[in-house]
Amino acid sequence: MSSSKFDIVVYGATGFTGQLVAEYLAAHYRNSSLKWAMAGRSKDKLASVRDAIGAPADTPLIVADAGDAGSLKAMLAQTKSVVSTVGPYQLYGNELIAACVESGTDYFDLCGEPVWMRQMIDKYEAAAKASGARIVFSCGYDSVPFELGTFFVQEEARRVFGAPTARVKGRVRDMRGTLSGGTAASAKATFDAVAKDLSLVAILNNPFALTPGFEGPKQPRGSKPAYEEDLQSWAAPFMMALINTRNVHRSNMLMGFPYGKDFVYDEMVLTGPGEKGEANAKRVMAANAEKTGPNAPKPGEGPSKEERENGLFDLLYVAIAPDGRQVRAGVTGDRDPGYGSTSKMISECAICLLRDATDVPGGFWTPGAAMQHKLIKRLVDHAGLTFEVEK
Repeated sequence: MSSSKFDIVVYGATGFTGQLVAEYLAAHYRNSSLKWAMAGRSKDKLASVRDAIGAPADTPLIVADAGDAGSLKAMLAQTKSVVSTVGPYQLYGNELIAACVESGTDYFDLCGEPVWMRQMIDKYEAAAKASGARIVFSCGYDSVPFELGTFFVQEEARRVFGAPTARVKGRVRDMRGTLSGGTAASAKATFDAVAKDLSLVAILNNPFALTPGFEGPKQPRGSKPAYEEDLQSWAAPFMMALINTRNVHRSNMLMGFPYGKDFVYDEMVLTGPGEKGEANAKRVMAANAEKTGPNAPKPGEGPSKEERENGLFDLLYVAIAPDGRQVRAGVTGDRDPGYGSTSKMISECAICLLRDATDVPGGFWTPGAAMQHKLIKRLVDHAGLTFEVEK
């Protein structure tokens, strides 16, 4: 692989999120040794995106199509890694995963589709280990800050209590930004797949869907508003908990269960105290249903530059010891989570594995388990995230 022409190919660079990833690389790695290229179905579209985002005129363009296995193989023959923003992955990702596993090429995506992820793990894990391909799902807002927030608060628990805790709460304190059309399409594709094959319901509902061979303890469902005494706030269901909790449990397994085999983790949105907090929690629940309904954004649609730059997220992690003592940590991002921060996170995940975590072997990874402190450092240094212990 070391003879590869490129370090990273951004596949789907003409899509809304792919364009932001390419724009980030063009702006932040212009004068670096990073060699990258843009790939998509149309050379003309790639050229117009390249010019629109201010990428250098000599940025290489590669024509590749999810439906054409030959074009995917030709693309992978030129690169060490591919960043795929072409979702829903269950519709457009199978051939690319197969080709990466076969060729030993590293792969990064923004997948929030647990059923498909489990299918790919079951099908290709052994082959990826054999070829050395490092397949890293969920490198965006789902689930990087949640995985790393859990890891970070557990490191603090280790320092304060002498060991990680068996109970962590992940809570969204603030989140400003819109859902992406791609995210809505992925949710719809998952519901459609489950409607066709009801055996998939069990995978979708299982908190340990991504830990083949391991089933942990019963987990909180987080499916209705509740008042949390220790946080002095109402909490509402969080629509991304469905994917994030699965990835956090997979991380725990991949790292050798540092959080224990009895680990309990859930995610909710904090909506404040009192009657107002309760009313807000009910509003959040109603809004969740809207997000994947008929008025959901379409793939390719997304927030304006101004909306992305005015967006943010603020997450709280609470590690609770058996005696009730707590340590807390906050994770924040300085752009809207679905696009502005996500495009930075997936870019830095790819660069981190390429440059900092070179000893990670082949297989199916989560960003947190593969890169741990190295990824936290890179996200703080380059991607506008903060990780801080709170009193």
